[in-house]
Amino acid sequence: MAAASALTALSEQGIDACVIGGLAVARWGEPRFTADVDLVAMTAVRRDAEAVDALLAKFSPRMPDARAFALAHRVLLLESSEGVQLDVSLGALDFERDMVVRSTEWSVDGCPTIRTCSAEDLLVLKAFAGREKDWSDIRGIIHRQGAAIRRDAVLRRLTPLAEFAERPEAIRVLQQVFRDSPPV
Repeated sequence: MAAASALTALSEQGIDACVIGGLAVARWGEPRFTADVDLVAMTAVRRDAEAVDALLAKFSPRMPDARAFALAHRVLLLESSEGVQLDVSLGALDFERDMVVRSTEWSVDGCPTIRTCSAEDLLVLKAFAGREKDWSDIRGIIHRQGAAIRRDAVLRRLTPLAEFAERPEAIRVLQQVFRDSPPV
């Protein structure tokens, strides 16, 4: 599995990482088809090149000069030998560091164990992105996790990100989704 291979390559370099995106949705929400793997590698800028080089040694780049693009834009676009696309964000924010620290292992029968972000952190990422599919994923996570979601923690983590990016609608819409989905 591409996610496990990427996590292993980063771990071998002493770089902590976790899966976000569709695979994390499969763990916490309503599973949906996803053709790619999204990860955050906690490089904190100073280890960007090390992480990029470790991953380029194991995966094919999806674009010419992927290394330079990754170092300039903080995302490395890769493809596994099986054709699975990987998007690896190079983490540097406090939220990203804390998200990776809070991540936990997840195993599905017949697949290698991977680390995924928490359900709360996934809600933050999805609300911040704010696409229609993200709001659908959010509703599925809230429905499946119910009262286990610490809504106050989600809003506390989202607020500084949304304020910094001048995206107050992310907070308002998430609060409305929470109101429409009482915990069970």
